[in-house]
Amino acid sequence: MNFGSDNMGPAHPKVMEAVVRANDGYAIPYGYDALMEKAREHLRTVFEAPEAEVFLVATGTAANSLALSTLVEPWQAVFCSAVAHIHSDECGAPELFTGGSKLILVPEQDARIDAVGLTRTIEEGLPRGLHYVQPGALSVTQVTERGTVYSIDTLTALGQIAKSYNMPVHLDGARFANALVSLGCTPAEMTWKASIDAVSFGATKNGCLGVEAVILFDPDRAAEFAFRRKRGAHLFSKHRYLSAQMAAYLTDDLWLDLARASNAAMARLADGLRALPDATLLHPVEANMAYVTLPRAAHRRAVAAGAEYFMTLADLEGGKDDDPVPARLVTNWSTTDAEIDEFLSLVSG
Repeated sequence: MNFGSDNMGPAHPKVMEAVVRANDGYAIPYGYDALMEKAREHLRTVFEAPEAEVFLVATGTAANSLALSTLVEPWQAVFCSAVAHIHSDECGAPELFTGGSKLILVPEQDARIDAVGLTRTIEEGLPRGLHYVQPGALSVTQVTERGTVYSIDTLTALGQIAKSYNMPVHLDGARFANALVSLGCTPAEMTWKASIDAVSFGATKNGCLGVEAVILFDPDRAAEFAFRRKRGAHLFSKHRYLSAQMAAYLTDDLWLDLARASNAAMARLADGLRALPDATLLHPVEANMAYVTLPRAAHRRAVAAGAEYFMTLADLEGGKDDDPVPARLVTNWSTTDAEIDEFLSLVSG
């Protein structure tokens, strides 16, 4: 019973098999391999963006930081949610790679930036003179760090606001596939048609070993990204092992199948939690992540039986058995009904 993170889940066998196949013989390094061309063209097709430039890196932090560094100058600001991964979980990497661009936090509700809050935050710093950071870019996270999903209308509205201030828009799509199947839309509708300029297209959390794509819809930004990736030490020599993962991930819509399985597992888990009188879901459950409070005794039973998920372990010590204790639960493509049902049985008492 592991609901710690989709990062903790296994890679899909088809991805593993593809990496093994890629290990046969020789291939041109640094992203000039045939599998990279296959992955690039597949992503261009999927996104309905034949002119888009596609790059692969091994981590989400690299994808986000390099993408943002290509969009903004060091004297500009990146507007983001207070719970965005680039703010709370990347150890200052976006600031490092951008040369010091300031992250300005925008009010959010259930981790979703709203149009009014974004406009107000931008306007509070205007007019900006020489002594102030300038508007640089907007970064939105889809799925958010609280498990919620932006609607297409909201994404579009935010994008249009950013464009009205001459700012490009970055989408942190570490769980891109989970959001896409939740909305039932196309990749194009969730990105460039909604005024998104650059996407960190995640695969690691959805069945790959470790690969993320950065998709730039403006090809004029490609050369700068390429140099920044190299200078930032994120250009793999044996790049074919990244390419193999991404190519397998996209083949026969595996990426969508895995996201559907992950979301379906969370829907089952969330339904079970809603049925418990002492459980409270803290945010809407719209993809594969849930935040919930359960009585301390319920957590103790689950942890004692081997369940793994994120909460403050100190919350299990002391206090009353019926005190509500918050936790985060995440499902992945390999989560089984049996695991979910066992966990629900344990926390229900």
